[in-house]
Amino acid sequence: MNRAQTIDRELHRIDGLRPSDGSHCEKHIKMAQNPFRFFRGSASLFYHDIATGALSMPEELIHRIPVTNVVGDCHLSNFGFMTEEGSHGDTVIFAPNDFDDACAGHSVWDLVRFSTSLLLTQQYCDGLVKGHYDSADFLADPDIKAATTTGALKAINGFLESYLEQCVSIIEDKDMRDAVIFNFDKDHVLRKARRKAKNRAAGGKHFHTKSALAKSIDLSDLHPKFDLTQNKFKALDEPLFNEIHEVFSPYVDDLILDVTKRLGAGTGSVNMERFYLLVGPQDFFGEEDLNLCHIVEVKQQRYAAPLMHFEALSPMNRLNPAHLTVACQKRMQRKADLVLDEVEWKGHHWLVRSRHHARVGIDPEDIGLGIEDPDKQLYEYAQTCGSALALAHARGDRRSTRFEQAVVHTLPDYAGQVAELALMNMTRVLEDTLILQELMEAK
Repeated sequence: MNRAQTIDRELHRIDGLRPSDGSHCEKHIKMAQNPFRFFRGSASLFYHDIATGALSMPEELIHRIPVTNVVGDCHLSNFGFMTEEGSHGDTVIFAPNDFDDACAGHSVWDLVRFSTSLLLTQQYCDGLVKGHYDSADFLADPDIKAATTTGALKAINGFLESYLEQCVSIIEDKDMRDAVIFNFDKDHVLRKARRKAKNRAAGGKHFHTKSALAKSIDLSDLHPKFDLTQNKFKALDEPLFNEIHEVFSPYVDDLILDVTKRLGAGTGSVNMERFYLLVGPQDFFGEEDLNLCHIVEVKQQRYAAPLMHFEALSPMNRLNPAHLTVACQKRMQRKADLVLDEVEWKGHHWLVRSRHHARVGIDPEDIGLGIEDPDKQLYEYAQTCGSALALAHARGDRRSTRFEQAVVHTLPDYAGQVAELALMNMTRVLEDTLILQELMEAK
């Protein structure tokens, strides 16, 4: 089977449509736009390549380091700011923010996949500056520069060094496993994003205008409801509305005031059906009660990307897809969302979770482009993600420091191989993006 056939088969297995058959879904159209988008939507292909030996992980990092909970689809844009305990908390932290592909697995998977995303970020941002790619988030400016290839390689080193340092700190003090990342120097690349998240949290000065809740609902009537003038929401017919209300009411922490279908999603989840529930008190009196409300997402879950090939690594991986996401998120976070559950409905497994008021994500343009020193920005961001990822991995075993000790004794000798694998994988992603474009143009 050639590479084009492999890509066609893998995307069909995950999305139910073949790029080659002319029925182009929104996800595949997004993936064909640039290699970073392709990478975000092709986690299953990454694990296919590992399983077949096309991307060979160092045996020492596989066998000497214990299996733990991994993000699965670990890339630069799957980290960001949120409040602990979901929309109920007020502590804004920086951490992994997407657990849809989380499972029990090898930590090196996340290390290589994140390192690849740093290289692809540099390639994508350089392409934006040179006019090879388009982005609604990029405004052409002659003073804007992209991070360099050298800068991206240094960022990988910073990411791995920070990951190691966090493991060392936990060995020295096990209480450090409950540390979180929430503060940054005034010139740090993430300082501005943290301030934005703080302002959007309940009690923040922009909560009533910029929070995820405020931007999604209409308060012009007596009762709050979703703003259906936005093209990301779709009204439900009465029977479906009532059914969702009945099925999911036991899983939320107040009354369901409104329900809508959520249209569109991240590249990896485009084809997965999801709904939003507006949850709050029955005696809602107006804007002053907005902080008593929050949005709960009900999202159809598919099997985590690694499990086609690596389910047998742990009995935990046999949990149904939504249950596995819940279990991993609870283990990998210090304080998981207070509304976080799983439900079987309509023959599928559905994840029920809070939508954070203060959620602020990071796009490649945010850190790979800059007027002064984008290499420094990329390095700072990579360091921060290294610490955050180590904390998430370490929480897979809260009884001992065996995981951390194994990382510290093994990873330093193979950090160079991780970088080499990331370079190899980036080259393959560039080639695969061109193949996808050709497959889609063939019809």
